[in-house]
Amino acid sequence: MKFSISAKKNQQSSAAAEVLCIGKNAVKTKVLALLGKETAATAAVLSEIAQNDDKKRFQAAFSTENTPHRFALWCVEPSENAAAIAKACAPLTAWLKAGDEAQIVVYVDGLSKKEAAALVSPLVRAVGDADYAYRAGKTRDNEARERELVFVGENTADKDFQAAFRAAEVLVRAMDFARDLGNAPANFCTPESLANQAKARASKVGVNVKIHTPAQIAKLGMHAFLSVARGSDTEPRFIELHYQGGKKSDAPIVLVGKGITFDSGGISLKPGEGMDEMKYDMCGAASVIATLCAAAELQLKLNVVALIPTCENMPSGRANRPGDIVTALNGLTIEVLNTDAEGRLILCDALAYAERFKPQAVIDVATLTGACIIALGHVGSGVLGNDQALIDRLLAAADGSNDKIWQLPLWEEYREQLKSNFADLANIGGRPAGTITAATFLSYFTENYPWAHLDIAGTAWKSGKDKGATARPVPLLLEFLSHSATL
Repeated sequence: MKFSISAKKNQQSSAAAEVLCIGKNAVKTKVLALLGKETAATAAVLSEIAQNDDKKRFQAAFSTENTPHRFALWCVEPSENAAAIAKACAPLTAWLKAGDEAQIVVYVDGLSKKEAAALVSPLVRAVGDADYAYRAGKTRDNEARERELVFVGENTADKDFQAAFRAAEVLVRAMDFARDLGNAPANFCTPESLANQAKARASKVGVNVKIHTPAQIAKLGMHAFLSVARGSDTEPRFIELHYQGGKKSDAPIVLVGKGITFDSGGISLKPGEGMDEMKYDMCGAASVIATLCAAAELQLKLNVVALIPTCENMPSGRANRPGDIVTALNGLTIEVLNTDAEGRLILCDALAYAERFKPQAVIDVATLTGACIIALGHVGSGVLGNDQALIDRLLAAADGSNDKIWQLPLWEEYREQLKSNFADLANIGGRPAGTITAATFLSYFTENYPWAHLDIAGTAWKSGKDKGATARPVPLLLEFLSHSATL
């Protein structure tokens, strides 16, 4: 999907679907001035708008003598609420998705400048979501449909509109990149491949990259991470991305992404049904790579570091066994009671490593627990942490991006469930409060900086006929970084 803007009042194209956006206060003369002369079809639409009780939204497709192609007249309720705007976009997006036009032209002069700027981001994102398809694995019907979304009108020259348009364009590209990584099967997206793709993406936007090999990971002391990786014949990687948009002395925000490129469960083997979806266990890694590169592309004025421990979790004679004890980077010993609780073992070393950057905040992103799906379903991600101010900023970013999260508690009492008779702590705390005890485990490695944990197990991908990566929480993270850059 291509995106562009034009200050011209009209955009002639014989292969376009046209959308006229008007605010609730638009009058008939304003509509007609944009549409042209009144016809029976436009009169019928205007009449129906006038009879609409709430006068908030109306969308209809019609043809006229001058517009034989599809045309939508869309009455938009102005709102500062991103969720409300996204909901309003849904029927229009479905209407656009049903067509095969090469160009979608959206006229925005029926809106105020403020209304137009508020609409552009959710509409670009919605159309981008609808237009996305993963094609790398197909040999037939795999050609991308070339489509362009064009915003037309004098309002497009407004600086707020252009800033919103630019941010939305970068966001959609970042989400497409994250989805491509997530949807790639494990034989396409190995730890080495993930590192190479991160390096290639980062090099395009001026981000510094460091890729650690197994020997270098061992030298760092990341033995919890390596204990998971050694069960696979595929080598692990530890990826570092550094973006410096602020002053050199500014403390960075560190993003940590779980990068299990395939999770069989290890010796604690998962059931076979649905195991193909365990390629999505690296969606946390995909989201932080995409987010950091998007921040660099937008030239946000802050420093960001992304840390991605990536490996496979496989059963073998070298794999972790239930009852094994491993030592993390910070010196804590861990009793591995369940090898399918591997994500926290690779994250704990990355979180301990993050301390060396003296960060202003650390956010880890992981498809960590099935318990989070039980708690929140597939609507919102879970958020927990040791700094309420940081969590409040994430909650605000969730509202601003319509990328929902919900806070769960992290009370001291949950540490009791992680006690071990044989090591400093166990890697699981039993069935009760599984999402919370997983975050509690991570909290042992984040005691010296503000930290928040995002459990995206229920939101990172969809199953069923719409199976595929969602690229969440890229919108949330980019909104958070964009706001942080202004503080």
